[in-house]
Amino acid sequence: MRTPEVDLPIGIEAHFGESPQQVVQELADTVAEFLRGRLHSARRASLAVSGGSTPVPFFQALSRKELDWGRVDILLVDERWVEEADGASNTRLVKEHLLQNDAAAAQFFSLKQAGGTPEEGLGAAKLALTELIRPLDVLILGMGNDGHTASLFPDAPELAFAMDPDSREIVAAMTPPSQAQKRITLTYALMREARLTALHLKGRDKLETLKLALGQPKDLLAMPVRGFLKPGLQVFWSP
Repeated sequence: MRTPEVDLPIGIEAHFGESPQQVVQELADTVAEFLRGRLHSARRASLAVSGGSTPVPFFQALSRKELDWGRVDILLVDERWVEEADGASNTRLVKEHLLQNDAAAAQFFSLKQAGGTPEEGLGAAKLALTELIRPLDVLILGMGNDGHTASLFPDAPELAFAMDPDSREIVAAMTPPSQAQKRITLTYALMREARLTALHLKGRDKLETLKLALGQPKDLLAMPVRGFLKPGLQVFWSP
């Protein structure tokens, strides 16, 4: 397969593969190696991941990597405000596919807390993340065809608040009209600090969305993923 032509800015590293399996393994190797390195000098390491169907093979591959998982903290970048038993729960997805095998020893921080709405659960979510060491070590993001990442949706009325780069808040409630469920997300201010950020994409449509996002990099609220398209980002893409 000919490598797709994408004019990435200087400082953004491309990992474009011929198959999803190849890219998943490369991503899992990259993340495991980085976490391993951090644990040589830090007491604990953190990993923030995205939900959805694309990362499932990555979760499964990473869960088998040799690592001192007992010293790794895992959390989601966002969550739908549904019960864990719900098929739409990202928490359920992570527990079924990532917190398995060797990675079962990792500590999981849940964004979904008690409360009928994300607003009601924000205080408990903040409290649950109290022990999380900042900045995040590894951040794995996905991207929707509307340019959203995490639950930073362009149509969410709370977007400007959640995207404030100087905010001291670490989580935000999100109620995008385009989505069936209300959500909670890590804020841009927290995520932008991550030591290693990877954007994991699959499909030609995502490649076209990436090109569109790169076209007007300063309009962050129109396509929030633009906030992460900066030097140091690693893009993992497969057809």
